[in-house]
Amino acid sequence: MPNLLRRPLTLLLMFLALFIAFDGLGDRKLANPDEGRYSEIAREMAATGDFVTPRLNGLKYFEKPPMQYWATALAFRLFGESEWTARLYTALCGLGCVLLMALVGWRLYDEETGLIAALVLLSAPYFAALNEIVTLDMGLTFWMTLSLAGFLLAMNGPAAQARRWMLVAWAGAAGAVLSKGLIGIVFPAAGVGLYVLVQRDWALLKRLEWLRGAALFLLLAAPWFVAVSLANAEFARFFFIHEHFERFLTTTHRRTEPAWFFLPILFAGFLPWALALLPAAWGGWRRAPALTGDDHSFAPLTFILLFCAFILAFFSASGSKLPAYILPMFPVLALVIAVYVRQVAAPRLAWLILPVVPVALAGAWWAWHEPARRAREASTQVLYQSMSDWVVFAALAIAVAGLACFVLLRMGRKWPGVLVIALGTMVGVESIERGYEQISPLQSARALAASITGHLGDGTRLYAVKHYEQSLPFYLKRTVTLVEYVDEFELGQNAEPGLSVAKLAELPALWNAPGPAIAIIQPYRLEEMRALGLAFEIIHQDPRRLALKKIPTP
Repeated sequence: MPNLLRRPLTLLLMFLALFIAFDGLGDRKLANPDEGRYSEIAREMAATGDFVTPRLNGLKYFEKPPMQYWATALAFRLFGESEWTARLYTALCGLGCVLLMALVGWRLYDEETGLIAALVLLSAPYFAALNEIVTLDMGLTFWMTLSLAGFLLAMNGPAAQARRWMLVAWAGAAGAVLSKGLIGIVFPAAGVGLYVLVQRDWALLKRLEWLRGAALFLLLAAPWFVAVSLANAEFARFFFIHEHFERFLTTTHRRTEPAWFFLPILFAGFLPWALALLPAAWGGWRRAPALTGDDHSFAPLTFILLFCAFILAFFSASGSKLPAYILPMFPVLALVIAVYVRQVAAPRLAWLILPVVPVALAGAWWAWHEPARRAREASTQVLYQSMSDWVVFAALAIAVAGLACFVLLRMGRKWPGVLVIALGTMVGVESIERGYEQISPLQSARALAASITGHLGDGTRLYAVKHYEQSLPFYLKRTVTLVEYVDEFELGQNAEPGLSVAKLAELPALWNAPGPAIAIIQPYRLEEMRALGLAFEIIHQDPRRLALKKIPTP
């Protein structure tokens, strides 16, 4: 690439990273369950000032550590409570991953490799989509990527810089532990251990800054665990045993999937680079050049591949599987792909990109026909059709970009080809997100909250009957009383039983007590409520929920 193009490309990359990270953050309503759950925990933390004990709907909630809750609660206090501020931390973490991969690619290889790594990650649809969703996995991915970046740069720099980068690696691991638990240190440690065993590089262990690094790690990660354990006797057993060992070894969370579950997510998530991933990984394993430092050599791609192989094997063996679990693989695999793209001949790369065209066209056909058929009610058909229009456009944009990229690469013009497919995929992903906005009313309780708000007074009792809308408390700015609903609230209900109603049979006495009351139910439970003898009127109705307001008896 000519030198005069480097600065414009760098500026373009920065603009694209900022655009992808922050465009449309507040346009979409918070969706159930994750966006509602994690936004509400942060809202309650900001409202109460209790930054030690996380609470969901007023009940103790210890499934995850507080890093994202802290960051989002701070955003709420600084900028107000909104969808934009709820997603701000996730977006910043995604942007951080892109910039870290650009830095690592540049420092380990060259500026072009860093640019390609950032472009690959920006145009990986799965990564770009999760960048705008309130979930804990992007925060974990950032801190783990920071840890890996520190380690990779420490292994390939002068001794003075290496020590500083290793401390960055330990700090990143602490942030990862505070984001999602012990995997924050287990995964990087497993990557190092496997690398040492495979490469027989035992001297590497001497360069990990064990004393200063471990001290920094404990200084950053340990205080909250100590504080929350002292304040809540039930925390340690639930968090360390139930949330780690029982979740991994059993199917208690009912998230069972086949062992190959993550493979299609990995490859589809890297479209349009999916077919380049295999030769990139093979080439990185077989022919990755060792980078020479002072008196050692280190093969970064070998380490990355071992790290990713461990994550894939770990979660594939787990009894609990969710798609976002493998997100920490994406930033570092983007670097593996970038090294391959930088080295491979453009005409050969063209044939690896070409299959994106028929895949995208098939996606356009599916998007045009399938969503409307899935809609059960006439009102939802309009929403699904609107979504379909956006997704069709997205698929066609990716197909056109794939074909243009193929032509450019066959002509030997690698950089224009890489830019075209990356930009085309980014446009496609952004259009898919716009499409999802069209059906967000079905996934969010915002409309329900708007209907209820006008009927709420200071003394209104609000019940969620055998059902819980995760985003409802966030939009109402208050909690609800659960009636015969447990699920993830078991620990909190056992610790503070007075904050919920165990059986539906107890509701009539509470309902008929003096003062206004509102109940949220699923539509098919309407007759069940009438059978209890409750007097009410319907103040909100949609295909998924009803809001019932108490009618005072004479």
